[in-house]
Amino acid sequence: MKRKRSLVRRTAAAVAAGAAALTLAACGGADDGDAGGSAGHGGHNASASASAPASAPASQGRHNAADVAFAKGMIPHHRQAVEMADLAPERAGSPEVEKLAAEIKKAQDPEIRTLSGWLTSWGEEVPADDAAVDHSTHGMDGMDGMMTDQEMRGLEDASGEAFDTAFLELMIKHHEGAVAMARTEQADGAHAPAKKMAGEIITSQSSEIERMNRLLGKG
Repeated sequence: MKRKRSLVRRTAAAVAAGAAALTLAACGGADDGDAGGSAGHGGHNASASASAPASAPASQGRHNAADVAFAKGMIPHHRQAVEMADLAPERAGSPEVEKLAAEIKKAQDPEIRTLSGWLTSWGEEVPADDAAVDHSTHGMDGMDGMMTDQEMRGLEDASGEAFDTAFLELMIKHHEGAVAMARTEQADGAHAPAKKMAGEIITSQSSEIERMNRLLGKG
């Protein structure tokens, strides 16, 4: 009887040892797989790391000349819109115009910072602050909607209803220029966040154009 129990114990021990061996083999196989996977991923990660300086972080990579042109063009464009909006609190005759001006400034100030950040991350020069007031280099053919020095001086000298009319008419032209620039970015750009911003500019400024036309009695 004792011999039988001893045999059972030896058999159980052998089974347990066999199971342990199988478990270790399975783990070893998994480890080998992981090692191979790690080598595979490691190889991928290594190549990704090797290419990272050229394309990462995401804000630095996957952009092209159209993205740079969009950022460099939109920064002074937005700055001028903010400059125009800053005139409204002391000159606007209509609360609606003053409110619109405040909304334009609130929307475009953060975009200027974002655009500037992209240019910096790409190793590009951010347009100087005075680029927004160097109107002689913009709006010569009216394609980008930028105001000339003469138009800006006229707006600064206006007040009340005259200011409202001039502000709305000039800002409509300004917005139309921004929408055209944004459409070019969407068509030719490669940087996904810039293309997304372009889409937002098209949507918001197109809506504001309709709103300004209504305020002028044209809508």
